[in-house]
Amino acid sequence: MKLAVNLVYQDAALLARAAEELGYAIALAPEGYRSDAASVLGLVAGRTERIGLASGVMQIPARTPGLAALTAATLDAVSGGRFRLGLGVSNPEVSDGWYGVAFDHPLQRTREYVEIVRAALRGGPVRYEGRHFRLPRDGAGSAPLHVLTEPVRPDLPIYLAAVGPRNLRLAGEIADGWIGVFTSPELAARAVAHLREGRAVVGRTLDGFEAMPCLPTAIMDDTAAAVDLVRGQYAYLLGIGDPERNFYVSLARQMGFDGAVEKVHELVRGGDRAGAAAAVPLDFVCATALVGPVDRVAARMREYAEAGVTTLGVMVSAAATGTDGRLELLRLAARALRLSGVGED
Repeated sequence: MKLAVNLVYQDAALLARAAEELGYAIALAPEGYRSDAASVLGLVAGRTERIGLASGVMQIPARTPGLAALTAATLDAVSGGRFRLGLGVSNPEVSDGWYGVAFDHPLQRTREYVEIVRAALRGGPVRYEGRHFRLPRDGAGSAPLHVLTEPVRPDLPIYLAAVGPRNLRLAGEIADGWIGVFTSPELAARAVAHLREGRAVVGRTLDGFEAMPCLPTAIMDDTAAAVDLVRGQYAYLLGIGDPERNFYVSLARQMGFDGAVEKVHELVRGGDRAGAAAAVPLDFVCATALVGPVDRVAARMREYAEAGVTTLGVMVSAAATGTDGRLELLRLAARALRLSGVGED
């Protein structure tokens, strides 16, 4: 198992360089309230040499598939072939509220989107007739989508963010990797089983497929204090929009934290973010994050590796700390991986 780092835009280049020196395999740029992924990755591409780069994740409703393909090809070219395109449909509230895109038929929309991106990365003019996407729109355009970036990799890896069984099976079927969040080892093992089912649909195995859950991380001797550092990230994600349509809320409920989730969401809606963070259950965080002393984190890493995880994302961005604290988290996570005995030689 390898490590990845989720970057923070303010010190993305510094963190990526440090991760590269520590042997991390991938640096991911998230996309949300604070930053887009492409801008951060363009900066990081020019400041690093070896570490893989990934969008973690670009939001499907935010971009046409043509722009996603062009952005992916550009980032891959300027990084010397180190880019992976991570995509996700986001939450219903974000799709509608941010981009004015209805969150209907997300599986079919994702399938068509990926088909167009792959067709564009193969280098030829793209004409596509789908339920959700038609290129050209009028069916007769004289300037079809045509990515001319050089060099272009037709096999550029595409990863999908997925939570539910159907989404996970789709990721296994049409993608090259999976990006997860808020994932315990038990949930990761279930996710890998669904991914395997999706691969079987197209006659393939999980060999070479990336299973990469990204976990909030805070490593220190006092586990309770470590949990406190990441509680704010949990409250933020659990508090987005309608709880009945929030994927993170659904995951927490699956794990038996129904009442606590309702309380967190109520406090967020009322403007009490500090109270919401304090209401996030310690057990929920401990189950789905890398928190506590190095030896505890090492033991958890072994559990994720046994569940079938190939790369474990370290979300230093989740911890309420500064640049020095994030750099220390990178070092401690690398040390935990060495202690775990499941890292690559």
